[in-house]
Amino acid sequence: MTVSKMTWRPQYRSSKFRHVFGKAATKESCYDGVPITRSVQDNNFCAVNPRFLAVITECAGGGAFLVLSVHHTGKVDPHHPRVSGHKGNVLDVKWNPFNDYCIASCSEDSTVKVWEIPPHGVLKNLTVPCKELQGHSRRVGLIEWHPTANNILFSTAYDYKVMIWNLDSPEQVMKNPVRTISHHTDVVLSMSFNTDGSLFATTCRDRKVRLMEPRSGNLLQEGNCKTHKASKVLILGNMKMLLTSGTSRYNDRQIALWDQDDLSGPLLQENLDGSSGVIFPFYDPDTHMLYLAGKGDGNIRYYEISSEKPYIHFLTEYRSHVPQKGLGVMPKRGLDVSSCEVFRFYKLVTIKSLIEPLSMIVPRRSESYQEDIYPMTAGNRPALTADEWLKGINKGPLLISLKPGSELPESQLETNGLSNSLDAQRFQSRPGNLQLSYIQDQLEAKDIQKGRPEDDRSRTAVSNKEDLALCSPPRTENELRLKFLKQQEEIRRLRELLNQRDVRIKQLELEIKNVKNSQSQGSL
Repeated sequence: MTVSKMTWRPQYRSSKFRHVFGKAATKESCYDGVPITRSVQDNNFCAVNPRFLAVITECAGGGAFLVLSVHHTGKVDPHHPRVSGHKGNVLDVKWNPFNDYCIASCSEDSTVKVWEIPPHGVLKNLTVPCKELQGHSRRVGLIEWHPTANNILFSTAYDYKVMIWNLDSPEQVMKNPVRTISHHTDVVLSMSFNTDGSLFATTCRDRKVRLMEPRSGNLLQEGNCKTHKASKVLILGNMKMLLTSGTSRYNDRQIALWDQDDLSGPLLQENLDGSSGVIFPFYDPDTHMLYLAGKGDGNIRYYEISSEKPYIHFLTEYRSHVPQKGLGVMPKRGLDVSSCEVFRFYKLVTIKSLIEPLSMIVPRRSESYQEDIYPMTAGNRPALTADEWLKGINKGPLLISLKPGSELPESQLETNGLSNSLDAQRFQSRPGNLQLSYIQDQLEAKDIQKGRPEDDRSRTAVSNKEDLALCSPPRTENELRLKFLKQQEEIRRLRELLNQRDVRIKQLELEIKNVKNSQSQGSL
């Protein structure tokens, strides 16, 4: 007869993200001397992509925002050129997810403007936009890009309307949106899309949460909970759930979880604290992690979301004495995978005129690529053209791997202006299959890289991106040993990179064969 022993240890939920910690950047890696706006709008006032950082600034007469290179850290020149074409204060800025040189801004002057940023950054004041959208009758408070369709922009204003714009239109000044949604009876506070952009949710000052179909403008669901006043909303990827942040009837800050198919009442409500600042929620669909950052707070809470009760699992909290006014978020393709970084914020610290990068890191001892925390993620190529989306087609985002060496060459990723809408037509394919021409382009790029002359290859970085000709000779035995170890490590890394590329080439060749076979069977 065996006797089972009871243990006193508590039963913890197993999670690979339980020990995620926040790591603030050093002073040298921050952006100092930025005159951050003093606007009271409950927006983030900041937008980031792998090339540029945009932040709304305080200025006299009209509205402006700064565009800095992500690598331009340290003290910012107080006379740095700005994007200053608005006649009123700028309230929101958003980068085009499929073009790192295109940014949209909205303002109190009731217009939305789309700007083309030069490849080397803003070297002189930019006052002429490439598109101007004039449809709203009052100040425009919020803009959002469609997550999968190219050049589709949503805007909402204090006229209680949501307008959808097709930027592929040839007019420079556009006055007629492709769709106007007028279901709201008060100011729209936030918007969020599902993964393929076929649904979008809004919160409004009338306390209601709405779920709509954007193309037709049909109202699918409407929720109103007396015990929860929603301020911000997120659609949690493909989990069929919505999350809202707001306040309870006793003015405690609160989050609520909703069933996407039934907004009659929340699945879960959780009080956070009694502070007054708005809670900004951020969701990572790849790791199912939820981050909650309060306006005026210094701390950031993070949770893990599951599809089963109790749905929300608290992980831990990043604490800081420095309050944030807003937060920008770096897209996944701009993260440092070598340090196991899974999320990166850019905190706006008004009292110090500082922008502080904050990395969320999964602690791992191994320095190799961690595939379990970096699944395939949304890339910077559109799945649809604007016309395809307007005709009723829905497609999920085109996924990329964050593994070093698996991305397309930089020359292929660069697109100027709004012209990448034409290139996106090459990606029309059945769901789950890559376009044949796209795969062939990738193979050609790999062949070009393999056929590069040895002279060019010898000029690549050796250690810490130093050129061999510029490396000073070692003076001591210890320096010689360190140089040798660095070179050995670099050789090992380059061999791994070559092996990864060879494997990727074989995978693409197999995918081409599969696509050809499926096409030949379809023709029969």
